[in-house]
Amino acid sequence: MTYPVLISTALDARDPRGLAEFYCELLGLHYREGGEPPTEGPDDTDWLVLLDEQDRRIVAIQEKTDLRPSTWPSEEIPMQAHMDFAVPDAEELEAQRERAERLGARLLMDRSGDPDEPLYVMGDPEGHPFCLLVW
Repeated sequence: MTYPVLISTALDARDPRGLAEFYCELLGLHYREGGEPPTEGPDDTDWLVLLDEQDRRIVAIQEKTDLRPSTWPSEEIPMQAHMDFAVPDAEELEAQRERAERLGARLLMDRSGDPDEPLYVMGDPEGHPFCLLVW
């Protein structure tokens, strides 16, 4: 039997380039060839694909100008989807939370003291929730 293979998670963004830069910095990704920021003229890119060190697709970002960011944990505008990013220990969890905030993320929930699964729920610059967790 053949199964479909997940090749990336696609995220909507009002500012696709800004969100792509956030995930490039946060996860150490790079642009698929042709998706790099332009060196001159306007940036009218509405679809970007980000790759890992082995050139595997990880995140795709598409422009959606009327995006309404999630208000999670309020259900006014639900989460709809989120990504989980694992770190090896509590020290790295703190370092990555601080780093994500410097890159433009905001803290939505602090469960770093949970003895079974310490984690932070963060919002990326476009409001998409994601988790940083010890795994």
